Amino acid sequence: MELSVEFFPPKTPEGESKLHVVRERFSETLKPAFYSVTFGAGGSTQSGTLKVVSDIHAAGAALKVVSDIHAAGAAVAPHLSCVGSSRESVREMLKQYQALGVKRIVALRGDLPSGMGQYGEFHHANELVEFIRTETGDWFHIDVAAYPETHPQAKSPATDVDFFVQKMKAGANSAVTQYFYNSDAYFRFVDEAYDLGVTQPVIAGIMPITNSTQLLRFSDA
Repeated sequence: MELSVEFFPPKTPEGESKLHVVRERFSETLKPAFYSVTFGAGGSTQSGTLKVVSDIHAAGAALKVVSDIHAAGAAVAPHLSCVGSSRESVREMLKQYQALGVKRIVALRGDLPSGMGQYGEFHHANELVEFIRTETGDWFHIDVAAYPETHPQAKSPATDVDFFVQKMKAGANSAVTQYFYNSDAYFRFVDEAYDLGVTQPVIAGIMPITNSTQLLRFSDA
């Protein structure tokens, strides 16, 4: 069974050191197929100049983690969220990942930060997938997100599956699900997607329960 591990970019030098140790341990024991690295400020609220500075710092931290993992010879898949982003900023990020030799990417819409009224030049993840394909061809293996228990902003389970199918048909190679604890929901979601023409793998995402407070916060998001 292949596993992947998701990292959050550390905010302190101590966090960077801890991440390095954890990554080495995972590489020796779990031997993940790849590491994914989250992108952005994790839903924190900023405004004006503070937001711009924070976003730039977050992107830089994510890029540093990607670079370190790649330099260690491990496969890495940075998250790339498009909400609030311009096509030019996404284009530049793609160029940086290509320069590093990164071959896999997780394309997400992301959440609109509090106080930001506009989505920017991208409104949905399928638009980001199409853009990546147009800009880079088949350079990247593109993963997208799937929500077996339905995205919290979806109007209905049926419309959520429809949006998922659009992402896959836009050029995604595979999908990784949000964590879930109802296996029936996963199998039902996959069956519905395959009935609508999806043929790519839909990989189950798991989240070990190590922090109940964090789990509740993620589940309410």
